Amino acid sequence: MKCPSCGSTGTKVIDSRLTKDGNAIRRRRECESCERRFTTYERLEEVFPLLVKKDGRREPFERGKVLAGIQKALEKRPVSADVQEAMVDRVGRYILELGEKEIPSEVIGERVMAELRDVDHVAYVRFASVYRSFKDLDDFMVQLKELLAEHAHGNDAVSADLAAARFEGSAPGP
Repeated sequence: MKCPSCGSTGTKVIDSRLTKDGNAIRRRRECESCERRFTTYERLEEVFPLLVKKDGRREPFERGKVLAGIQKALEKRPVSADVQEAMVDRVGRYILELGEKEIPSEVIGERVMAELRDVDHVAYVRFASVYRSFKDLDDFMVQLKELLAEHAHGNDAVSADLAAARFEGSAPGP
């Protein structure tokens, strides 16, 4: 393994353990040259289906893109990196379980929205506003009102999250 600081290939593993979900091995490493410590993850390489984009192009599934989208939606929200990783893992497992060689990219977008809806409602609204390309404030408000109606008699934290989104200028974001 190459050291991210000095580029040396002389590193040693100082600790290995399974991640909480058991889907990866977390390794703490130390560079023998500069003595910097860093973490790596070892995951099973799975063959994901090709994504069919709206314009017909096909491209491979990239876990990093899904994680980046989730991280952007959850920016400045109280959701841990472990929870975000678990969300990406669930999206990946869902895609694999479909058993298809190709899937429309919309399947991933809808699945990410479902994950965000379960974890953080403000992040869900943020993601949906970009993903669904709302044409105007009315389109956005329809989505927000649906979410508010679903949780009108529900969790106070959910209501607070949604109220915060509504009073931030009726638009997602910090």
